[in-house]
Amino acid sequence: MTELVATTPGLFPLPDWAKEGLSDLKGHQKGDLIGGDEGEEIVAAYDRARSEAIEHQHEAGLDRVVEGQLRWDDMLAHPLTVHDSVETGGIVRYYDNNNFYRDPQIRGDLDFSGDVAAELEAAADLTDEPLQAVLPGPYSLADLATDEHYGSDEELLAGVTDFLAGEVEAFPDHETLFLLEPSLVESPPGADLDERVPEAISQVAAETDADVVVHTYWGAVDEKTYAHLMDSSVEALGFDLVAGDREETIYNVTEYGTTSDVALGLVDGQNTRVESPETVRERVDWFTEQVPAQEFDTVYLTSNAELFYLPVSKYREKLGTLAAAAAAEEVEA
Repeated sequence: MTELVATTPGLFPLPDWAKEGLSDLKGHQKGDLIGGDEGEEIVAAYDRARSEAIEHQHEAGLDRVVEGQLRWDDMLAHPLTVHDSVETGGIVRYYDNNNFYRDPQIRGDLDFSGDVAAELEAAADLTDEPLQAVLPGPYSLADLATDEHYGSDEELLAGVTDFLAGEVEAFPDHETLFLLEPSLVESPPGADLDERVPEAISQVAAETDADVVVHTYWGAVDEKTYAHLMDSSVEALGFDLVAGDREETIYNVTEYGTTSDVALGLVDGQNTRVESPETVRERVDWFTEQVPAQEFDTVYLTSNAELFYLPVSKYREKLGTLAAAAAAEEVEA
């Protein structure tokens, strides 16, 4: 039997009260929050928002609880924009969305930060449920950065990978780690990096005993990139079944195989229409029926992308949908 696990890729929407309150705090500007330099009122606001996000997941009945990443104003770029060796430039577009983040310009070695580990420690104190860590994958984080230090794409990827590996090593106990890699879809690595990407992912994954999921989204990974991605030493690959060409995803899986665990992006992280648990299960069944020769030990039921883009009420409903779909009778592998 296949185990169904309800979870999310994190990056939840900030509640309205927090948006308004934080913007009113003296000297606060969106994205200017550097770990450890935040005032007491700002820290308290994020502590409250984190607590609410974890409570929402408890109420929904998710199988994995994330910290929520409510401080990540710069989305996946956050681990860089709060780093001492990084200067933040102007506002740039976040992939193909109408959302933006500050340009992280790397000016020195990316040594240990501990920012995300501190968030996870705070989350661990608020839940007895299995904790899931969330990070940008090494390729996507390097892709979002402007390199003013390392000198080449290869060295930049190596530096970002070393940085993320060091951050993961400091994490508290966690059950799963989601590495978010939308750049593998949006701007696939060229010939100079395509073999290095799975090595980078494997290096980060090696720093945790948790199950590691490489979650790709904004569409299907191209064939060449997918073939290389299969060389990664991780427990699960994630597929977006909402955006893009699902048939291309199925082709890759049937042609090159996949991991024994998979994550499926089954609800739309950008659309306020709330799917039913029945629709989610139908999408799970459709995927497994397309690859009958593949046996899956675990299927993670998740949103295709971050839930940041949704109103709080809609994101909470989608949490409930995922949990209800996973709680239904288990499927045959």
